[in-house]
Amino acid sequence: MSAGKRIPGTPDPMHYWDGAGGIKIAGDSWGNPEGPLILLQHGGGQTRHAWKTAGEALGAAGYHAVAFDARGHGDSDWSSEGIYGQDIMVEDLICVIAALGGKRPVLVGASMGGGVSLVALGEDHVDATALVMVDIAPQIEPEGVKKITGFMGLKPEGFDSLEEVAEAIGSYQPHRKPPKNLGGLVKNLRLADNGKYRWHWDPQFLTMPRNLGARTERLEACSRALKLPTLLVRGGLSDVLSEAGAQAFLGMCPQSEYVNVTDAGHMVAGDRNDVFSSAVIEFLSRTVPVGGEPLQPAHTVHPHHEGPPGDVNDIP
Repeated sequence: MSAGKRIPGTPDPMHYWDGAGGIKIAGDSWGNPEGPLILLQHGGGQTRHAWKTAGEALGAAGYHAVAFDARGHGDSDWSSEGIYGQDIMVEDLICVIAALGGKRPVLVGASMGGGVSLVALGEDHVDATALVMVDIAPQIEPEGVKKITGFMGLKPEGFDSLEEVAEAIGSYQPHRKPPKNLGGLVKNLRLADNGKYRWHWDPQFLTMPRNLGARTERLEACSRALKLPTLLVRGGLSDVLSEAGAQAFLGMCPQSEYVNVTDAGHMVAGDRNDVFSSAVIEFLSRTVPVGGEPLQPAHTVHPHHEGPPGDVNDIP
């Protein structure tokens, strides 16, 4: 099941892998398959296309960058049961890693993808070489989350035109310049039987239970359990991750490094990919260098703790 027909001009996935329960996961890749593996996980309501420019930059630097659509997003399958929580997405991540040969990856996660990465590492489901968290941490701003879900819930019946889609995006991201070519929007849309444009995600994704208190407790425990090199990148204009939330994460994960991209919003890579890619490549050149051994941090971290049971949907 999907939101409708793929619109002509939508890029075809370079790869498909089997996720948990046979869900098909669509992905793209850049760079040398023999280089260090970097898995790029997008935020809620985004697709693998959010990473294209960053993936190309990482590939050019000698890494093997792989971005994939989360279940229920983009060209990946929808869950027939409407299951889209962190735990099942961690299982999908494990499946993708296995399909790529079981190499220890660098995990780069924006928003929802960062929460999935943090659970995967903090609860010892995945063995990775480094972690990059993009505008996400245990403590996030409820109003920012509400704004995201409000945007994602716009026009469930569909949009009449690409101009209407662009207007909706502009109201959510007023700091960005309007696109000159509306054709670039089609990769994030599907064409419904009634001729309207719909978002690419499963509407059931928005109906999953969200318990921010349980989410915070779980991710705080995961943050304290991290033992690998970690970089937190925040958008200085973000209404989802505040400076206080970023500093709280740095206190829980003392080996972590921090970059604040002052003129970027929550979608950091999309707003300032030049600054974002440069910061990530500089960090990886020291921690997971191409052709070299990872440099492990010399800091002491807190012992591992399991998060609370239960699976909630991490929308951001």
